[in-house]
Amino acid sequence: MIDFSLRTTRSKTPFIGFFILLLLKLLLLRYFFFDEILWSRILADAASLLVLLSIIELVTPSKAKGIVYWIFNLLCSFIFFASALYFQHFNTVPTYTALSELKQVMGIKDSVQSTIEPANYLFFVDVVVIAIVWIVGKLMKRRLNFSTPLHKRWPMALGIIALVASVSFIRQDRTIANEVLQAEHLGFFNYQVAAGIKAKEEAAVVATGNIEETVDKINSKEASFKYQENPKKEPAFFGTAKNKNVIVIQMEAFQNFPIHLSLDHQELTPVLNGLAKESFYFSKVFQQIGQGNTSDAEFMSNTSIYPTAAIAMSTGYGDRELPSMPRILEKQGYEADTFHVNDVKFWDRDKLYPALNFTHYYDKPNYKNDHFNEFGASDEELYNFGIQTLSKLHQESKPFYAQFVTVSSHFPFKVPEDRMKITLPEELKGTQLGNYLAAINYTDYAIGTFIDQLKQNGMWDDTVLVIYGDHFGLQPQDNDPDMVSKALGIKYDPRVTRFNIPLLIHVPGVSGQEVKQVGGQLDILPTLANLLGISLKDENFTAFGHDLLNIDNNVIGMRYYLPTGSFFNNEILYVPGKTFEEGSAVNLDTLEPVTDFSKYKSDYDFNLAQMKLSDEYVKLLPKR
Repeated sequence: MIDFSLRTTRSKTPFIGFFILLLLKLLLLRYFFFDEILWSRILADAASLLVLLSIIELVTPSKAKGIVYWIFNLLCSFIFFASALYFQHFNTVPTYTALSELKQVMGIKDSVQSTIEPANYLFFVDVVVIAIVWIVGKLMKRRLNFSTPLHKRWPMALGIIALVASVSFIRQDRTIANEVLQAEHLGFFNYQVAAGIKAKEEAAVVATGNIEETVDKINSKEASFKYQENPKKEPAFFGTAKNKNVIVIQMEAFQNFPIHLSLDHQELTPVLNGLAKESFYFSKVFQQIGQGNTSDAEFMSNTSIYPTAAIAMSTGYGDRELPSMPRILEKQGYEADTFHVNDVKFWDRDKLYPALNFTHYYDKPNYKNDHFNEFGASDEELYNFGIQTLSKLHQESKPFYAQFVTVSSHFPFKVPEDRMKITLPEELKGTQLGNYLAAINYTDYAIGTFIDQLKQNGMWDDTVLVIYGDHFGLQPQDNDPDMVSKALGIKYDPRVTRFNIPLLIHVPGVSGQEVKQVGGQLDILPTLANLLGISLKDENFTAFGHDLLNIDNNVIGMRYYLPTGSFFNNEILYVPGKTFEEGSAVNLDTLEPVTDFSKYKSDYDFNLAQMKLSDEYVKLLPKR
């Protein structure tokens, strides 16, 4: 007989059995999230769990308790399993808003399957065991006794006490900016409640807000930071690319470290190496994406607005009229087209592209499927179709702004044998690092074919080419930094090197130079606008990034894959703890820890305020 029961003089219930079972699963979830169990905070998990189970006990008829408890247990098991996978992939504890992105899973099923660890299935061990025992019991005509009635006063009293405890935990710790630490202190369920309270508070601010007043606050905050030591009357390189066509290539999972790096005397990125000599090569740019990952990179490069990190911007704000580069250039007669070999509905790009004011989008049906990876068409096919489309505009003397989103270097980085362009050393074959380098090398090769076609079609000298990475590629759980460092002969920092992405801007007739100014994806639009001779001030365009060719200091925030409050400035990467003082910092040049970072408190406060204003601004933008 299987009997999760609490025996009393009057009745029995599965309450205690399921409480213990689910509490153990919450402890397992803590281990997956934090690599340890903070025993002093277990009471927070227990309190929130008692609230939920007390509600079930109160509202469920006695005869249905057994099945309701098991359904709840199974639901929690799936939620915990998915949350563990989410954290392993994004290094962020998911909130309930992440559920809105479950529809994206099938679009990257190979990537998701590669993330699963055998230990993740421990959440379902009890379900499998009990199912087997139940089946055996049925076959043996034995009864499983899950529940019988129990007086309902005790669950109500217990639920109230647990609710008071949960409220106390939430009030005490929900102000922690670092989401991972906040989740560790609050527990999984209380963390969801805290996220809901925060969302409600922000909605209340927006409901009574005024976008003009918010812009004034943004401008005032911006004026408080010294971006330039000695401001010039005329910004450097202003208008050097005026009236040129613009092509933006967003490279999938492309980190900066392969640039200028060789493997067994083979250049990993020979095309980009050569292009860097002829372009503005920004070697200290960092990713800033949110929950939307690749689509958030598209959002940022076209708007210079922070992702909220609460939801993919394409999903949450695809119904807005987003201030964007396509919208600016439309005034100058440009056509804006975007090219991507995946289904446009993936990450709700069918909403994002009209919101950004792209004239056309060309998705999966437009490309020949050469079966490169799970997305279908290769980067070469992407560029072949793109050239055919853009050359027609060029022949009509129609200026264009074109965006290409690559996927051939998408996780899990499997390049078909007949497309491999380098030979991997034996020790890297079959490893994620080796696969990644091969995928990066192919992405570089495909860009080379695209540049050749631009030249052959007479478009090269009339086009500004912008190339950048959307986010990191090497998965931290699969690539020990010491192993990567030893294999490649570099110093690989698990945060600085991981989040460092390349940015190159090639302007015809302008000599190349490496720009070591620290920046982020927010800075792409302002930098490009300056080169095109567009004054964002004259356009009344609110940008949270800055022109990297005309600033001396910068601070950029990151709040996905790193907790809110993390920032890069010209000297360090800072990651907060429970407080600013409990945080940590790494020097961007030496990649060594910085123990005294107290002088950067103003950057921390400034960045938190800037991201809050960005969220307020994007939520106040008018709907289409």
